[in-house]
Amino acid sequence: MTATVPSPNLAAGLPELPAPHRSPRPAPMFEMIPYEKFRDTPSVRFFDITVPGSNARDMVVHAGPAISPPNDPGSGAWQFYLHPHQEDNLLAMHGGRTFYLVNLGWNYPFHIVRLESGGDILRIPPGTFHRSVSDPDGSLVLNQAVREEGASVVREFRVYNSSRIPRLFAVTSRTAPLPKLHGVSW
Repeated sequence: MTATVPSPNLAAGLPELPAPHRSPRPAPMFEMIPYEKFRDTPSVRFFDITVPGSNARDMVVHAGPAISPPNDPGSGAWQFYLHPHQEDNLLAMHGGRTFYLVNLGWNYPFHIVRLESGGDILRIPPGTFHRSVSDPDGSLVLNQAVREEGASVVREFRVYNSSRIPRLFAVTSRTAPLPKLHGVSW
């Protein structure tokens, strides 16, 4: 009989992380997905932005330079979303937004990805920590999510504080290797 060892998060009274974050196995990478532009004239822009398999639509409006989720009010630590049973497919409809992606199952776990209005769709696989910062004038982003059967909005939209998850904090701290940049420069 094999003994079961609780995860460090449970032992410390922290939320249990989904399985992809308990072991360093390879995880699916994020993607930038182009879509078909039917017409682009000075007065008309017409696109087919269909994401196959999408079964949920979310529209996220940031009025001004919003951070989502916001930093922890007490410590200032970065906070992240992580969807264990949902793939996000994000398209900037207006303005721009910068995404901070961390997946502890990737060979290089920390990426910063820029979304611009009229740019590609950002596909974020399940099990990826993510947060975003909007431009000073805000942004409008459409998410054509793919939710697994039985997915719960309550479980999918939990907030994770990086200061309470040692591996996440180590990857995003000032002393960590620099993140990989995509459409962003220092």
